[in-house]
Amino acid sequence: MHEGGILAWTEAERLSFAELLEGLEDEDWSTKTLCPEWTVHAMAGHLAQTTRNRLKDTLTGIVKAKGNWDRMNTDQAIAYAARFSPAELVAQIREDAGSARRSPGAKPIDPLADVLIHGQDVARPLGIARPMPEKPAIAALEHLLVSPFWGAKKRCKDLRLIATDADWTGGTGPEEVRGPLVDLLLSVSGRSTGLATLTGPGAALLGAR
Repeated sequence: MHEGGILAWTEAERLSFAELLEGLEDEDWSTKTLCPEWTVHAMAGHLAQTTRNRLKDTLTGIVKAKGNWDRMNTDQAIAYAARFSPAELVAQIREDAGSARRSPGAKPIDPLADVLIHGQDVARPLGIARPMPEKPAIAALEHLLVSPFWGAKKRCKDLRLIATDADWTGGTGPEEVRGPLVDLLLSVSGRSTGLATLTGPGAALLGAR
């Protein structure tokens, strides 16, 4: 998949995410997402901030977090969200939906995977059904399986993933894990909520990891 196509998918998902946020009630913004340290408001801050961070912001943040990338991401999103109202964050996500800016070292597909997964992080705790487009989901899954950043390589070692709602398989190994694309993507990215629909001898192993 060429970079322009990936960016078009990313833009569509960001606009869809903004639409999701726009439809929420005021009290929904304080709900905890599947990333337990982030409320919906903080998650919106993360998505808005990813296209606005400069290299100096990342360097300063990583020093403050003592080299812990995940801690930096968590802290920066919370601090950024605190500066803006929900409506302002939605406007920023819309404005930057087509931006190609990404974190140092990230591939063009990383922001796509990010918004696909975070859309579910917000929707599921609120009981909102959020369909995931098939081709972007497959591209994101295939990327996570080889990326050094998501932890999926270790999580999916010796596992073969098989989608039950699309013609896709990924990974190599003797233990099969079957399920819908969206739940495979959530599970390999470390979200236990995706495990409920997974079957096969490798499902318990993936859950344990």
